[in-house]
Amino acid sequence: MSSSPQAPTHAVTADADTRPSLTVLSGLWPAATFAVARTLLAADPSLLLVRHDLTRLRDGVVRRVVRSGTGVVEDEQVDLRHGCVSCTLREDVLPTLVRLARDNPGHDLALMLPEVVEPEAVAAACTHCLVDGAPITDLIHVDSYVTVLDAEHLLDALASTDDLRALGIHAAEDDHRALADVVVRQIEYADTLVLWGQSREGAFDTSRLTVLLARMAPWAAQFRVDGDLVDAVALTRQLRHTHRHRPETPGVLARGLQGYPLGTHEPEADCGVVSTIFRARRPFHPQRLHDVLEDVNAEMIRSRGHLWLASQPDTVVAWEFAGGGLAMGSLGHWLVSLPQDRWEHVGDQRWLAAALEWDPYYGDRHQHLVFIGLDVDPVELHRTLAGCLLTDAELADGEETWRGYHDPFAGCFPLGTEELADTDTDTEGAQPA
Repeated sequence: MSSSPQAPTHAVTADADTRPSLTVLSGLWPAATFAVARTLLAADPSLLLVRHDLTRLRDGVVRRVVRSGTGVVEDEQVDLRHGCVSCTLREDVLPTLVRLARDNPGHDLALMLPEVVEPEAVAAACTHCLVDGAPITDLIHVDSYVTVLDAEHLLDALASTDDLRALGIHAAEDDHRALADVVVRQIEYADTLVLWGQSREGAFDTSRLTVLLARMAPWAAQFRVDGDLVDAVALTRQLRHTHRHRPETPGVLARGLQGYPLGTHEPEADCGVVSTIFRARRPFHPQRLHDVLEDVNAEMIRSRGHLWLASQPDTVVAWEFAGGGLAMGSLGHWLVSLPQDRWEHVGDQRWLAAALEWDPYYGDRHQHLVFIGLDVDPVELHRTLAGCLLTDAELADGEETWRGYHDPFAGCFPLGTEELADTDTDTEGAQPA
């Protein structure tokens, strides 16, 4: 086995920031999201709100509307070379933000995303897409990613097994995302959550939603707003100029690998909500794990994390469940499976997290899964998962024997020959399990 990596350190300095501030609003329910946007405009009429209507996106046409607190500033149709969300971000959204920042010094910006756009896609575009040869963050400070959730419909959306195409709200012809997947990603990437209105089931159910959101995104600030009576000044104070966004924070599936919290262990039910973390060093037996996939997620609203299989000991396997569907994919190599001369290509946070918990035998390999549901039995869940780990006798057989196990997941998590253990890797190639 390789030895433990030594984590490098950096000195970090921060300069005074004079850039205009950008607040990004996302949410599946446009009425609630726009209500929050109008509240911000009411509190600060100089704020510029940018919205894009993607109704005709598949025809290569979007409608851009810019308004301030005093009225509509722009209302234009934009023709795109290709009808897709990434093209819209690259060709119009980012250039519009840069233009508005340059032409309106002293005016902050708010960007209201269409309902099926995930905020992480916007963050990636802000980092990697250049406008006039530079990232927009050179000119604009991205202050916060705010997700607005409609209390009346949230639980139904999280439990939905529909996909966007079935609902007629898909963003492109190749958009096969599930509704619940979009909602959980909007929740989990946000640094700020706004629960708008009340549950139709009453006060207890509304309180249960606040607990559920706190378990799903414990890293996010959360605010509850009565849709009938809103204090615009107070809400603005809670949502703007908060400096909550941390662009270095990885996506949710890579959080645990880089040492960030992946969830909270709250096995005692609060309003019926249970959140439990399963961690172990031993590998899973592939067949035994495959046999319990349906059982362990039967009562879950959300589960996520990463794991390792005895039959594929080089691979970090991503795990994410929402809306009745489980997807698993590759997050790259475990460091212990890489030659040490390739460790220098791994991010500092990944190195540090591995170094802190390095095991002489397993290296950095481990299981880290979070399960969130209503009225679930965490003891039975842990017992089931623990039964999928290798026994002492199986462990003693060694890696060469493990690789020969019958593996229902064989071929599902390929590792490229030049791939490095970069935990920024997403799981576009994830396979339903």
